Amino acid sequence: MEEFRMARAFSVATVVRLFLPSVLLIPVWLVFIAFVPDRHRSELVFLAAAATVAFTGVRVVRWRQIAAATVARLSPQSVEMEDWYGSRVRLAWRHVERIDIVESRIPSPRTITNAGRIGVRTGARQCIGLVGWGEYELPHNAPNWLVAHRARLPIDPASGLQRISIPLGVVDPLWEHGPMGDQIRQHRPDLFQSTVAPSTHPA
Repeated sequence: MEEFRMARAFSVATVVRLFLPSVLLIPVWLVFIAFVPDRHRSELVFLAAAATVAFTGVRVVRWRQIAAATVARLSPQSVEMEDWYGSRVRLAWRHVERIDIVESRIPSPRTITNAGRIGVRTGARQCIGLVGWGEYELPHNAPNWLVAHRARLPIDPASGLQRISIPLGVVDPLWEHGPMGDQIRQHRPDLFQSTVAPSTHPA
């Protein structure tokens, strides 16, 4: 079994994404400061700046935790992904249906092109991954929203498998052209013969 993990090096896109929510707090602070007496404004400005930096720091730490815990594993039998919630999705190669645009909980900077033209731009919660029927395991302490998400997934009555997707693009936005893509071609080269459709499926 071979493992692939997210690169934790910062990019411009990553920095902007992590800092942007902090920037959106600035108008809120300005409105609040406007109602404060002049003699206390300098202290409040310092407090607002410190709070903004602290909020950004929390997001950076969380992002690093996500990057460290998110791992894709490819074996001769299946492909699987584990995230920082402790959940794990697994697709046996024979049950993988296609490569498609899938939803994820981690942003992807990828722009997908088709025949030299921009076809689909993946957004904050989309990337390229695998779609099929597989297993979705959750830890005993999984948050309620994640349990509810799994409960909503369609189930194949014949096999009992759930309709799932594996967002490989969160590990490597260009995985089709890298080591992961090479591994998948060894097991399912037919998946690369179809084009990516502009539809999304929950991860």
